[in-house]
Amino acid sequence: MSSKSFSELDASTVVLAWSRLDIEQKLFFTGSRFTRVNTALSFLLALLLTLTFHGILLLASGTILHDKFIGNGPIPTSIVFLTSWSLAILFLKWRKLALQKKCLKLNVIPDEVDFVLSPSTVDRVFDRMLELVDDPRQFVLFNRISVALSNLRNIGQVSDVDEILRSQAESDEAISESSYVLLNGFLWAIPILGFIGTVLGLSIAIGEFGSVMSASGGNADQLLPALKNVTGGLGVAFDTTLEALVAALTIQMLVTFLRKSEQEFLDSCSEYCTGKIVNKLRLLPFHEQPRSS
Repeated sequence: MSSKSFSELDASTVVLAWSRLDIEQKLFFTGSRFTRVNTALSFLLALLLTLTFHGILLLASGTILHDKFIGNGPIPTSIVFLTSWSLAILFLKWRKLALQKKCLKLNVIPDEVDFVLSPSTVDRVFDRMLELVDDPRQFVLFNRISVALSNLRNIGQVSDVDEILRSQAESDEAISESSYVLLNGFLWAIPILGFIGTVLGLSIAIGEFGSVMSASGGNADQLLPALKNVTGGLGVAFDTTLEALVAALTIQMLVTFLRKSEQEFLDSCSEYCTGKIVNKLRLLPFHEQPRSS
């Protein structure tokens, strides 16, 4: 272990304090690691967004949006809620990713031109890291470096550091990908809700059409006014499909942009490790290398 520990750190003395700057911590929820999102917080934000949206629609009674979302049953409300939940997750991930990116501007290597990284100098890097952040385990970049340097300090094999950094980079990519699982589920569910709305609308329209034909007995004067109920069912069918497709397209585009940004960040972390860590490694003379038992 380094001469300092996480429990001894004062968040006000470091450059990046995860405990103060993480968006979930700010909102008094347990912050998820890296760019993962606290599900309970995102759910509450989605509920708040949904209630706010419907509250605005109720105040705008008589408008087209009011009629399409309020008067068409539970399907539009479900679409709005899942869309709001997706937007809440995207917002939280965006803010958490912005915090992670700030690590790239920090130099974890001591400010010495001739500094070389070896088992004997690892603790200096750890001490430097604890001067920069309050908990390296919560930052993708510093956690990756910590894992590699812990191996260097405990085993002493300089040649293993690059391989460990590569392995940790793959692990970070897997963690990043898993953080999008819920969003992928919503992207599947929203269009399905639209299709369910379509089926329900068509079912209503067909049912109303059958009732109209039976009641009118072929009388055109009674048939035309009654057909308004049939077209109403068709309106529900097409409106829910349109709402679902627009929502899914919007979310998909936002997910694509955010995922691209996160992948670029992970690539930058790999470049940082190569430039700041791997290039500073020094092979020990043979007589100083640790002996295997």
